[in-house]
Amino acid sequence: MQRLLTTLLLFVATASAQAHFQMIIPSDDMVSQSESKRLKLDVLFWHPFEGKGMPMAAPEQFGVMVRGKKHDLLKSLKPFQRTDIENKSHAAFKALYPIKRPGDHVFFIQPAPYWEPAEESFIVHYTKVIVNGFGLEAGWDQDIGLKTEITPLTRPYGLWAGNLFTGVVKVKGKPVPFAEVEVEYFNQDGKYKAPADPMITQVLKADKNGVFHYVMPWDGWWGFAALTEDEKKMKHKGKSYPVENGAVLWVRTHKGR
Repeated sequence: MQRLLTTLLLFVATASAQAHFQMIIPSDDMVSQSESKRLKLDVLFWHPFEGKGMPMAAPEQFGVMVRGKKHDLLKSLKPFQRTDIENKSHAAFKALYPIKRPGDHVFFIQPAPYWEPAEESFIVHYTKVIVNGFGLEAGWDQDIGLKTEITPLTRPYGLWAGNLFTGVVKVKGKPVPFAEVEVEYFNQDGKYKAPADPMITQVLKADKNGVFHYVMPWDGWWGFAALTEDEKKMKHKGKSYPVENGAVLWVRTHKGR
């Protein structure tokens, strides 16, 4: 019995350390007139801090909203194999997008539901990232209209490491009181090591208005994932299971000189 309990505790500790994050990582968060206007976007399903990957199926939606108008980019996605820190290859996607107009470009994705046997649930992370085009700051605080999303209350680009980020968690356009938000750093080169598992994924709660705050200590990409359970279940092998909906937003910080 004691051995079984120890095994279960180890399993729970390992599972809690490996938060799943849908990712859209652009090659730049602010595109100016004087640099390349060809944006590269990597679309991954990953454990960002630990650098471990998971296979990703073709998404159901992928697009960008510019000046309030949505553009379908699903056909622009190209599959490729992304190698993780364990030298394992995982199915992922990439796209090229030319920035042509001034204004904020809100890229978004609705992935196919991911079956997670360890949690006995499906995972669907509705994910956004905002790229500024040519200095016109217009559109970063607009909602896409996804089932669940994080609306930034802090401009989500042009941020220094150490800045405070604030957002509001919404489901069907309405704030979610006391929503749980997971935060992870995209530890691309493995520079940072976590001295304990709870430091891999930061966890916080929104307030009664669905608003949360977090100070990002390092430069790089930070993922915010607000988790809620869908009102409907999905079937796997004839049995119904819960669906974890995630409102995910990626934000980049820059190092001071």
